[in-house]
Amino acid sequence: MTITLYDVAQRFIGIKEIAEQGKDHPLIQFGFTLCGMSSETPDEVPWCSAWLQIPPWLLRLPRSKSAAARSWLNVGVPVLKRDAQLGDVVVLWRDRPDSGHGHVGLFAGWGDGQVLLLGGNQSNGVTLDHFDEARILGVRRLT
Repeated sequence: MTITLYDVAQRFIGIKEIAEQGKDHPLIQFGFTLCGMSSETPDEVPWCSAWLQIPPWLLRLPRSKSAAARSWLNVGVPVLKRDAQLGDVVVLWRDRPDSGHGHVGLFAGWGDGQVLLLGGNQSNGVTLDHFDEARILGVRRLT
């Protein structure tokens, strides 16, 4: 049996920030610890990269070890956008291309100028969501 990064990651769909003041989701906080941050880091802090640390950690695959989305541009091997496969890491710019801010998730498909990502901190949860394909900074394959 082969278990892929995407297989593991999709098991987390539905995990959400805890809206109650002073309460935080322990899984999201665990992701922060994999980035070298405190286990007390609140789940209101941007956590797309922190969540993405968990599936590769479980499979002993390379990971960025950083809470910065763009840190994933230095992990794995680069893949041409058109060659993206289910479970490849996709890094997007946020705000504007040169802002230094970003978002990261796993490739789940294409559709009408959009890329479908499985990612954390999408509407405050782990979800599938569409993003403008023009925002892609890079695609990486973890091996």
